[in-house]
Amino acid sequence: MDASGSADDQAPMLACLASGTPFGSEACRRIDTHAASIFLSGDRAWKIKRAVRYPYLDFSTPERRKAALEAELRLNRRTAPDLYLGVHPVVRAGDQFTIGGTGEVVDWVLEMRRFPDGALLDERAGQGPLATSLLLRLAARVHAFHDQAEPMTDARGADRFSHILDGNADSLAPHAALFGDEKIAALLRDQRRICQGHAALLDARGRDGRIRHVHGDLHLANIALVDGEPTPFDCLEFSEELATTDVLYDLAFLLMDLWDRGRRADANLVFNHYIDLSADEEGVRLLPLFLSVRATIRAHVLAATHARTGNAAAAERARAFLDLAERLIVATPAGLIAVGGLSGTGKSALARALGADFGTAPGARILRSDVLRKRLAGVPLDQRLSPALYTPLASRTVYHLLYDLAAQHLSTGIYVIADAVFADSGERAAVARTAAHAQVSFVGLWLEAPEALRLERVGERRGDASDADAGVVRAQSHYRAEPLGEWHPLRADRPLCTVAADAKADILSTLRRGRGID
Repeated sequence: MDASGSADDQAPMLACLASGTPFGSEACRRIDTHAASIFLSGDRAWKIKRAVRYPYLDFSTPERRKAALEAELRLNRRTAPDLYLGVHPVVRAGDQFTIGGTGEVVDWVLEMRRFPDGALLDERAGQGPLATSLLLRLAARVHAFHDQAEPMTDARGADRFSHILDGNADSLAPHAALFGDEKIAALLRDQRRICQGHAALLDARGRDGRIRHVHGDLHLANIALVDGEPTPFDCLEFSEELATTDVLYDLAFLLMDLWDRGRRADANLVFNHYIDLSADEEGVRLLPLFLSVRATIRAHVLAATHARTGNAAAAERARAFLDLAERLIVATPAGLIAVGGLSGTGKSALARALGADFGTAPGARILRSDVLRKRLAGVPLDQRLSPALYTPLASRTVYHLLYDLAAQHLSTGIYVIADAVFADSGERAAVARTAAHAQVSFVGLWLEAPEALRLERVGERRGDASDADAGVVRAQSHYRAEPLGEWHPLRADRPLCTVAADAKADILSTLRRGRGID
C-alpha cells in the first residue's frame, strides 16, 4: 500500500465526521474497511474513500476519490436504486468540516439510505440457516441483474481471466512471510494450469456475451434485506476492467462466501437455481476455479488489512482463505444419483438436501425434469404449461435432455443428481446407463409416500416448476408397480432430515461396495 501521506491528511476530517457533528447528530457509528470509512447516523449512511493505493485501486487524491464515489452511485443504482442518494463535497471552514456549504472542498462523501441493523445477509448467515425462499429469490435477483448487465463481446476470455490471476500474484507477493513463497507459488501454478485447460471455453463464453459489467464484489456483506428483498449493493466501482468479467465468476464470490461459512447447502441451492434460470450448463465446470480465485482475493485483502493494522485475526483468516482456495480446486470423483418417486413424495427436497454433500464445490448439479420441461418450452419456471406439453413424446424429450446434460456434466467431472419421476423401468435403466457410459458410480433412490401426504404436499406448492396437481397425484396412484431392481426404496412420510440421513447411508454403502470396501 502507498498512500503518499494522504491518509494522515484525512485523519482530522474522519475524526470530525465520527463525532456526528457534520450530520447534525451526536450518535454516529464508524466502520472502517480496507478502502473506505462509513459513518452511520440516523437514517443515513455516509461513505468516504480512504486515501490508499493498492495494486488494484488508487484513491490517493480527492479527485480520484470523487470519481470513484460518482461511479459507485451510478453503478449501484442498477441493483439498489433506493439506497444510493448522492455525492456531496466535504468542506473545511477553519477547524470544522461540513457536508456542503462554503469553504475549501477537501474530500467527497457518498450519501446512502441506511437499512436496519441486522439486514446484512452476512449477519443473518451468522445467526442461523437462511430461508430457502430467500435464497431462491437471491439467485433469481442475481440472475436477472446479470441478464440485464452490459455485455462485452471479447474473444479473449482466457486472457482476461489470466489477468485476474496475475493481479492476485501481485497482491499476494508482499505477504510471502504470512503465507509462504512455496504455498503461493503452488496455488497460482494450479490455478493457471486449470485456467489454461479451460481456455477454449473461457474464450467461447467471451464471444457469446457471458462477460458483462457485473457487481464484482458479490459476497454476503454486500447484500442486504431491504423491504423484504435480498438487495446487492456496494459493487466494485473503482475498476470497470475488474468488474467486467464472466457472470459465473461474479456469482462465485457469493457461493464461495456461503461455502466458507459452512452454509454449503445454501451455496448449492443458489448455484442450482441460478443455473436452472440461466441454462448456463456449459459454464458449471468453471465454478471450482472461480471459487478458488475468489477465496484467493479474500486472502490477500485480509493480508493487506493485517499489514496495515497488525490485526492477528485478519492474518489467521487470510491463511484460512488461502487454504480454502487450495481445497476448492482439488478434484473429486464424479457420480450420478437418481431420485425418483411419484409427484409429492419430496424428490426435489431430498435432492437439495443431498446436493452439497457430493462433488467438488459448490456441490452436485441437480437436473430436475420439471425445470428442463419449462426450459424446452421457453417459459418461466413458475408458468403453468398446457397439457399438450405432457404427452408421452414430450416427456421422452425431457428425459433425453436430462440424460444428455447428465452425461455432459459427468464427462467434465461434475457430480449429478437427477430429479424426475422415473416411474417407468425403461427410464430407470436409461439413467443408470448414463452413469455406466460415463464410467462413474450410480445410486438410484425411490421415494414412497401415501396418496394423502402427496396430495397435501402438492397442494402446498407455490411458484414451483412442477405443474403436478391433485389430478396428477391421483392418476399416478394407479401406476402399475414395476420391480425397482437395485434402486433403494425410502419411506418419504418422515421428516426430511431422517429421509436424507437414510439416503446418504444408502449412497455411501453403495459407493463402498463399488470400491470393494466392507
